[in-house]
Amino acid sequence: MGALVLVDVLGLAGIGLVAGVVSTVVSLASIVSYPALLALGLPPLAANVTNTVALLFTGVGAAAGSRPELADQGRLIGRLGFAAALGGAAGAGLLLVTPSRMFEMVAPLLVAGASLLLLLRPPRPGQVGLGGESGLRLRLGVFCVAVYTGYFGAAGGIIMFAVLAAALDRPAARVNAVKNVISALANAVAAVGFAVFGPVDWGAVGPLAAGFLVGGWLGPAVARRLPGQTLRLAAALCGLAVAVKLGVDAYRGG
Repeated sequence: MGALVLVDVLGLAGIGLVAGVVSTVVSLASIVSYPALLALGLPPLAANVTNTVALLFTGVGAAAGSRPELADQGRLIGRLGFAAALGGAAGAGLLLVTPSRMFEMVAPLLVAGASLLLLLRPPRPGQVGLGGESGLRLRLGVFCVAVYTGYFGAAGGIIMFAVLAAALDRPAARVNAVKNVISALANAVAAVGFAVFGPVDWGAVGPLAAGFLVGGWLGPAVARRLPGQTLRLAAALCGLAVAVKLGVDAYRGG
């Protein structure tokens, strides 16, 4: 893509702002920002890695805006964050060395399954085989979702939120804050790999990242004003819509 003109810069910043809010509330930033990068002329791979690098700033903003929800959760984030970082690195490596067709085919099923899980009456933590917040299986689940996030990423936050909500006995806003931080760690590790080895468009990263930073900071204020069930329902319905769209794209003529 050639040099950005002022209208492109302002447009990307505005798109990043909206996507940052959407990311921290219902985990669908890429549904807003990725098509915008394609519309500016970036090839799909370049748009994907550029979007991932810029998304790092959503996590920074979300962490700053979620301080009340993150209070007393540092130990949990440390345990799960390490698993998320490892998964993000593995997913980024897979993206750079393999075709994405396999994950494109599986992604609709993963997103739909996670969304349906959110629509169900939340089970008591530990009743879904994740072993509660200290369980090894929860960390393995976080690792697997982070691999998906680093590799393909569409609605990965919804899958992460569903996994955490099934294991953590905490209000939805606090679960959402943990999701934002550990998803950001997975994105950060993937972003480092893409920055070194991927076709990142740095001209687009700047304004998009600025919007993500502000939107990520504003998003938690929106999330904490939503009742817990409303937050779960919004994420689930958005996720099902994305699953249908991904399914149509993946299986049409496939």
